[in-house]
This record gives sequence, structure tokens and C-alpha cells, in this order.
Amino acid sequence: MREIMTHSLELSSLNTYPIKSAGGVALSQSQVTARGLLHDRRWLVCDRNGEFLTQRTLPKMALIQVEIGDTLRLSMSDNAYAALELPLVPTAAAPMRVEVWGDICMAWSMGGAAAQWLSDALGVDCQLVYMPESTQRPVDHGRFDMPNSFADAYPFLLLSEASLADLNGRLDQPVSMNRFRPNLVVKGCEPFAEDDWRQIKIGEITFDVVKACARCSIPGLEQSTGKQGKEPLKTLATYRRWEQAIWFGQNLLARGGGVLQVGDAVEIISCDLDEKAEKIDD
Repeated sequence: MREIMTHSLELSSLNTYPIKSAGGVALSQSQVTARGLLHDRRWLVCDRNGEFLTQRTLPKMALIQVEIGDTLRLSMSDNAYAALELPLVPTAAAPMRVEVWGDICMAWSMGGAAAQWLSDALGVDCQLVYMPESTQRPVDHGRFDMPNSFADAYPFLLLSEASLADLNGRLDQPVSMNRFRPNLVVKGCEPFAEDDWRQIKIGEITFDVVKACARCSIPGLEQSTGKQGKEPLKTLATYRRWEQAIWFGQNLLARGGGVLQVGDAVEIISCDLDEKAEKIDD
């Protein structure tokens, strides 16, 4: 039985991904909303029919760099195109139906200039849309009656530094945390301790740890080049594969809002080991 450390846990990294499957933004602090971190995955690249596009089929999306300031600024890491600036919080625009993993919801089109920039940069006919507050896309296809962003299924993804270090210790070439696109990174625990957590508190915000994250092909993409490789998924499959999936990281739901800051203490409120201990005591 793995022993879980309950001291010296802290939030070591905080990341938002404003455009689904584009580059992330490292933050020192962020507002927490029911949909996720502020601005996280509120924009989506889709085709002309509204079907979502990601690095799975368009690896070049990894090269889209995103900056948050007074505006949302898009650029390509190879500097092949002049930067595009958009309103950070768009006003009402032309509505359109979009599809994300079978969920149909309403979004706002960001217009012709954004569509042309992305189409040129990615080499496919596509466009950019925004999810307004009025759109209610449920978490995990309705498993939870809570609003989600354009994230695959859950609004928050957590991973520990120790779990990545364990993986890197098995690889010939280490990989960066950005391969796995977590919102919340924790340090001070043992590798994969997060697998057993069921409820945690970061700063003043309580989170439910509701489901392990099944990994797709994206961790095989080097985010700085968009090139696909066999690792780290090949190695992960040797010790993190069960139920026909590779598992790495945990999906979370927030119980209320507030502000998170890098360095916030992380408290384990309950975990599977607690439940096992109670059964033994009984």
C-alpha cells in the first residue's frame, strides 16, 4: 500500500489554455470558476461545419502561442505570421453550433480575420469561436450537472511533479510537463499519490478529484516542434495501462470559486487510503 505524504504539499504551477489545443499560458495566480481557470479553453478552433479540431489531427496547433493581456494575442512560434489580437472577453457575435466530443453547443464566431489567420497558419480551412456564459455544456457529457468549457470532459486537470519525474526516470529522453497540459501541478508528494486523492484543498478552494485522465496521442507531440513520437506513451503503457487506456493525471471539479496562487498549500481532505483504513478498523 502506497503511503501518502500529507505535509509540504504545494501548488507549484498554474496553467491556462485559452484556445483548446493551442499553447498554454503559465500564471502566477488565477481566478477559479466552475468552468475552470479564468479564460481556460473558452476558445475553440473548428472547421466550417463547427466540428472541433485539435493537435490529434493538426499537430501544428502546438505552435500557436497565446498571450493574455488587455487582449488575447495569437502568434506562431516560427514567426511565420504577424500576431493576431482579439478581445479577451468578446461581445456578442454571430452564433453558430459547434461539436466537441459529441456535445453540441452554441458559440460565437470570431469572424473572418481570425478564420483567415488560423487557416493560413494551420494550412486548413478553419475558424475560431468563443464560448459565452450563456452556453451550458455539461461536464463529462452530463455526468455532472455543472458547466464545462471546451475542455475534453472536465474543467481542471492536476498532475504531480513526482509522477512526471517517475516517468522521466524511465525514459531515455525526458519530456516536459507541457506534454500533458495540466492546469494544476503539485509538488511534495510521492509519484502517483494523486491517484488516491478524493478531495483536496488548494489555498481556500476545495476540489473533488473525480476521475483519472485517460491519455490520447497528444503527449507524444513535442510541443515546441509539433512532431509526433512514440514516447512517452510507449513507456507509460508498460505501467500505467489498464481498462484499455493509459492513465496519467486526475480530473477535478471545484466546490466554489476564488483565487489560486502558485505556492498555495495543498491539503488532502480525503483519499482512498482513508476509506481502506476505515474498513480495516470496522
